[in-house]
Parts: sequence; structure tokens; C-alpha cells
Amino acid sequence: MTIPSHFPCSYTDCRLCPRMCRVDRTRNTGFCQSGSKPKVARAALHMWEEPSISGTKGSGTVFFSGCTLGCVFCQNYEISRHGAGKEVTEEKLRDIFLRLQEQGAHNINLVTATHYLPSVVKALESARPRLSIPIVYNCGGYERPEIIQALEPYVDIWLPDLKYYDSRLSSSYSGAKDYFTWAKAAIEQMIRQTKSPVFDDKGLMKSGVIIRHMILPGAREDSIRLLQWIKDSLPDRQYCISLLSQYTPFYLVKDTSLYPQLKRRITSYEYEKVVEFALKLGLSDGYMQEKSSAKEEYTPPFNLEGV
Repeated sequence: MTIPSHFPCSYTDCRLCPRMCRVDRTRNTGFCQSGSKPKVARAALHMWEEPSISGTKGSGTVFFSGCTLGCVFCQNYEISRHGAGKEVTEEKLRDIFLRLQEQGAHNINLVTATHYLPSVVKALESARPRLSIPIVYNCGGYERPEIIQALEPYVDIWLPDLKYYDSRLSSSYSGAKDYFTWAKAAIEQMIRQTKSPVFDDKGLMKSGVIIRHMILPGAREDSIRLLQWIKDSLPDRQYCISLLSQYTPFYLVKDTSLYPQLKRRITSYEYEKVVEFALKLGLSDGYMQEKSSAKEEYTPPFNLEGV
């Protein structure tokens, strides 16, 4: 399988994410801690996405190992920071996509795939003649708009996080002072490509953008600033919002005293105030989350199922 000539980046001079390490990943690893062979930790039907993504049968979710952000509170730290997973060939990745479709998946959901895109694009190209369900790009929002544009022929649904407005937060928690600069440009590009969300007669999303934002403890004002930017800057009714209350202390914030402000869950007051502000702005197209979602058991086991 060969990568399409229009795709702008390769593993040998890696500029796939905004960090643009320019590492030759056929010889070394970049910030993402990944080489040039895709590593997958789980490929299975997943019921815990937004209702329009999971539906009644589940989203065909492929969890890739490694990450371009490395957030200190990551609930998927086993794969994002500790490298759990198994290397697969591009042919195997294609077969995973097709098998998930055969199992009844409503879509193929690529979770943190940016650092493996040369391989993912090849697998999608190879699967195209038989793949008939939407492709979901599930990412942390820290993306290059040029890469988003190059993915237009392959991705139907964009599911980006919009984590922070304040560069001090993004620098402290994700080592990315420039997070908002890149994330806003990437999301604007996603919306330009998909326009208004499209749903089928069962309420399943066929194309569009869902912007996820997880409220962090002590960061309510940052969430409000993000919502104000969304209202002021993005075209009305061309995206959905998903406000997440699921923050649970994981990884570095759970085991050390480096981030004391993150060692608790958010309060009902914090979440409700953010939701109230979203509704005040008229941002009512989307999803809210029950506080009961803030549990460790909602993180799937990365046990190589389906790999």
C-alpha cells in the first residue's frame, strides 16, 4: 500500500502534529513516544461516546498508543504515556476496520491517530472499496489545520477536544503553551469541511463536528471563556457541543503532589454554572453528561481486544 501523493507528511521528517519534532521516526521516537509502526491497544464496539456516535450497536473504536499531548490527568495513560498496545501492519489495520464494520459498528472511530496518519491513510485507502460506514476522527484538538485539510477525503465526523483557552493551563497540564492557537484553527477547518451536522433517521451522525470540552476542577472561568469564543467565532448551527463532567483524577495528578488543584472531581456547582452559561449563549445543540460518568470504570480495558 502506498500513501496518496497529496498527503503532506511522512514518518521520516515528522511534522504530523503542531510540535513538529522533525524526527525520523523510522529510527527514533518523537514527543509522541511512537515509531513508524502503528500500535493499537483495543479495537472493539464502544458504547460510551455521545449517543449519535455510539447509537444502539456501538462505535467501532480503535485506540492507538502514544499521544501528541500527554496530559497529566489522562484517563487513557496506559496507552498515551506507558505505551500499552501491539504493533500492527497497515494490512492488519485495514482488516480491523472491516471486521468492526462486520460486527455492526455504526462508524470507525479513530482515537488519537494523528501520529500514525501515514499508516492510517493507507489502511483507509485499501479498505475503501468495502468500507461503507462513517469515519470518526477522535482527537485532543491539538492538530495542524493542514493535516485536517489533507484528511478531508477520509473523515466524515470530527470529534475534537477543546481543552483550554488559557495558555498557562495548557502549558502546565499538557506541555503545550500554544494549544488554543492550534486547536481553534483546527476546529475552524473541520467545520469548513463538514458544514452543518447531518444525522440519519435514527439520530446517528453521518457527518459533522462535535466539540468536546471537559470541565476541570478550579477552571470554570476558563470553560466560560472557551464557550464565549465558540459563540463569537464559529458559525451558528454548524457544530454540536459536548460538555463533559467526567473528570476523574488519573495518572500524575493521582499519584503525586505536583498538581494539587487536579486531585478532586469537579463539583455539581462548577458543572452547572458552565452548562447555564452555554444555554445563556444559545449553545443548545449538543450533549450534557451525568455527574455519575466521573468513574474509573468508564475507561475501557486496554487488553488488546480486537487486535
